Amino acid sequence: QVQLAESGGGLVQAGGSLRLSCAASGSIFVINTMGWYRQAPGGQREYVATVASGGVTTYADSVKGRFTISRDNAKNTVTLQMNSLKPEDTAVYYCKADVLRSIIPRPYEYWGQGTQVTVSS
Repeated sequence: QVQLAESGGGLVQAGGSLRLSCAASGSIFVINTMGWYRQAPGGQREYVATVASGGVTTYADSVKGRFTISRDNAKNTVTLQMNSLKPEDTAVYYCKADVLRSIIPRPYEYWGQGTQVTVSS
């Protein structure tokens, strides 16, 4: 099995910054894409950003230019630097990893438990 442990959420004023981190551990051969998703109260989980094993990143339009995703392949970690935060960024943020547990090319999808980010106006 694989576990994802998130940290770094909290309460911040609009315009402020937070940094989320996620560490993967367990039966890991290779991690393909890692990403962050979020779910606001009463809403559906939505994509925020992803980073491939080679470093290619993608972002939702709503966070482009404000958030930066990065990863450390040696440590199996992914971070999300969030700047210029807005009240509409308030949500539970989830880390996701697509993991190969062996040389067999079958990826497994794992999610973290979520970390709360609250942005006050």
